[in-house]
Amino acid sequence: MAITTAASRLGTSAFGDATPIELRPNWTNDDAQTVIRAVYRQLLGNDYLMASERLVGAESLLCKGDISVREFVRTVAKSELYKSKFFYNNFQTRVIELNYKHLLGRAPYDELEVIEHLDLYENEGYDADIDSYIDSTEYEENFGDYVVPYYRGFATQPGQKTVGFTRMFRLYRGYANSDRAQLEGKDSRLAEELAQNGASAVVAPSGADSSGWAYRASRNSKTGTTPPKALGGSVPYGRKGRVYRIEVSGISAPGYPRVRRSSRAFLVPYEELNAKLQQINRTGGKIASITPASLG
Repeated sequence: MAITTAASRLGTSAFGDATPIELRPNWTNDDAQTVIRAVYRQLLGNDYLMASERLVGAESLLCKGDISVREFVRTVAKSELYKSKFFYNNFQTRVIELNYKHLLGRAPYDELEVIEHLDLYENEGYDADIDSYIDSTEYEENFGDYVVPYYRGFATQPGQKTVGFTRMFRLYRGYANSDRAQLEGKDSRLAEELAQNGASAVVAPSGADSSGWAYRASRNSKTGTTPPKALGGSVPYGRKGRVYRIEVSGISAPGYPRVRRSSRAFLVPYEELNAKLQQINRTGGKIASITPASLG
């Protein structure tokens, strides 16, 4: 059953009819390998895993039945592999967002949850904080010892707040996207909304009428608005013909401010679109979205 009638446009189709992956009694080695792959995909945020990075010892213990799926999850979450990808180089609130997403399959509901984990980490350390997710009643009730954590923040279920549905879309950017390859980089996605106790917007996928899947409203550094002319002033916004709005992140060439998110916009006529895209590529920019600009 579809999560929502807009599942295909929101990128949640992969979870609509998906059955949780579980290591059931009388499992085979193939079943164990399926679980291992699912744990890596869930905890590593769909990031690429090299063969040399695999936790071979923990995998062997799981395949022999010496540890449960829950303990394998715990081992991965406490490993240097996980820390190097999500802990060492991220701001702490971003780390907490990812821990909720990877270990409990949802987004934080409110700032109190973030503060709780900040305090726990400061007072008892990283391992104790990871244990608090995996040993929680919430984890036990949803995953137990043998179910791989999965993204449950999209589904309506007992004990889950409605705001968790919209917040999840601030952390989830599509089934093929990696948690380390998003335009907002290492910045927290929910810090401002949690602090204000506000709801999160559900952003449409690329190609939708509104904007791109990774789209965030662009702000000119001087005026706080989208530039009134395209290409730095060569083409007026209201000129007849098809004009496209390009959201760009990560431009690093001289003369451009360094940005982590899609905070710069260009309005480009169709005839000059290809040349502009090549220019953006040469300056190290990442295209967040390309959408028709409204000329009305």
